[in-house]
Amino acid sequence: MEDNQILVQPEQNLIPSEQTLVIGQEFADVDTCRRAVKDMAIALHYELRVVKSDRSRFIAKCSKEGCPWRVHIAKCPGVPTFTVRTLHGEHTCEGVRDLHHQQATVGWVARSVEARLRDNPQIKPKEILQDIREQHGVAVSYMQAWRGKERSMAAVNGTLEDGYRLLPAYCEQIVKTNPGSVATYRGTGPGNAFQRLFVSFCASIYGFLNGCRPLLEIDKADLKGKYLGTLLCASAVDADHMMFPLAFGVVDSESDDNWRWFVSELRKMLGVNTDKMPVLTILSERKPQVVKAVEDNFPTAFHGFCLRYVSENFRDEFKNPKLLNLFWSAVYTLTAAEFDAKVNEMMQVQDVMPWLQRFPPNLWAVAFFEGIRYGHFSLGITEILYNLSLECHELPIVQTIEHIRHQLTCWFAERQNLAQSYNSVLVPSAEKLISEAIADSRCYQVLRANKVEFEIVSSERTNIVDTQARCCSCRRWQIYGIPCAHASAALLSCGEDPRHYAHDCFSVMKYRETYSQPIYPIPDRSLWNSSSSGLQGVLNKADVMLSPPNIRRPPGRPKMKILKIESLKRPKRIVQCGRCHLLGHSQKKCSLRS
Repeated sequence: MEDNQILVQPEQNLIPSEQTLVIGQEFADVDTCRRAVKDMAIALHYELRVVKSDRSRFIAKCSKEGCPWRVHIAKCPGVPTFTVRTLHGEHTCEGVRDLHHQQATVGWVARSVEARLRDNPQIKPKEILQDIREQHGVAVSYMQAWRGKERSMAAVNGTLEDGYRLLPAYCEQIVKTNPGSVATYRGTGPGNAFQRLFVSFCASIYGFLNGCRPLLEIDKADLKGKYLGTLLCASAVDADHMMFPLAFGVVDSESDDNWRWFVSELRKMLGVNTDKMPVLTILSERKPQVVKAVEDNFPTAFHGFCLRYVSENFRDEFKNPKLLNLFWSAVYTLTAAEFDAKVNEMMQVQDVMPWLQRFPPNLWAVAFFEGIRYGHFSLGITEILYNLSLECHELPIVQTIEHIRHQLTCWFAERQNLAQSYNSVLVPSAEKLISEAIADSRCYQVLRANKVEFEIVSSERTNIVDTQARCCSCRRWQIYGIPCAHASAALLSCGEDPRHYAHDCFSVMKYRETYSQPIYPIPDRSLWNSSSSGLQGVLNKADVMLSPPNIRRPPGRPKMKILKIESLKRPKRIVQCGRCHLLGHSQKKCSLRS
């Protein structure tokens, strides 16, 4: 320390535990001075009493009667800095002998936790108070830790109210930095309270229309923050069965109008970006408001149940393991006759017809569903939305969408690198299925009827394959989009590679195309006015200034629904032997030889 002169910056850790004040020590401003003295008192375990504190001076003394410790800090003339003028630096009292400290206020807690909060926004108040006790030897209450976290979150991310105020400018920045993206919002009422937000990035739109299968999942997750709300999502599935979020929405509540608006924005977005709207297959829990919204906006789409949702309902209804096993056997049957046979077996255990009337098989069973799901039967976006709702429920709405954008950017970068490393025709998951089909095809006899039609003969049945129409009488090729064992036998018999007959949505080329477009960053908010021509004028318009929603979280701890991650896993496919028709093994491993 040179000439006893120290200039303390506001953002630094001002007083380490081993340091004390000295005459001539300087501070950048009065607030820095107050924080430094408070930090020192906590570090040395002495409590202080402020005698005078204004914009020109700060005087404090030890809170213990008879202790001479006292400091007088005053503003330096002509400059903004403050300096220690007088100091009686020795304590004669014993200091604080318990874990509670008068200077450990909510503001101090907020400053103490800010660095860790940046690294881990999900830190809990219990963890905060534990950290403070271990690092500073001070005990704070749960409420102090909670309020300190709230204040620190506002300092790091801005307040929730600021998020709604900045939303119009943020939406403009999305469209400006990522041309072709969609970012629309709606307010309601005289105060223009936030009601709806729809966001889809151009890279996601391009990837879906040019690389993904025509399949969408629609789901939602409740937000538990101060202003509640619901996070909506429409997600596609890429070639390797990974989720590909296409569009997100945040609405003030889950209502018929909000679902109708979200799905209509989805339709308009797709309609603008393609000359021919693909015939979609849509999976959801088929809630009435979602069913109506899909019927109104995608009348030609095939809208089916999420298979996990149906199976959980069946399990809860009957609570019979044997019946549940028969249900799964029925789910994956490929023909109506096989399905009816499984239903008859179920009827011998218990009457399931009333349940089948509530959940018609044509909305979920493989044998009857008319849409093409390519082997994707359950909602995979549920877990992603659940995690996002936990990570973002305390963030302002702008930070919530930024968090989602960062996640998408990471996924795009990882999968772009992954796609470049593939040297095969198909992605790994499809390659595995093709390899299994080729292995199973070796036990078949192939009879060629003409150039494109083949008769595939085995000991128990005969199947007809049409390589031009890309169909097999077993229906597996049509349902899954990948040649079955019968089709593989036919194709191999005439020198063709079955990999070239899989649906092109499983190709590495399509996988690369899916993630070929970048998601560009959004500039810091301090640059929004200068980087956007005419933006300042837009921000001054009252009709685009949003206020928080009129719905607020009720007092008390919110009820948190714990989602069991095991229930989110894709249901395991039940293998059925093509020779003996028993479950649990393939024809390749069948002990019954033809």
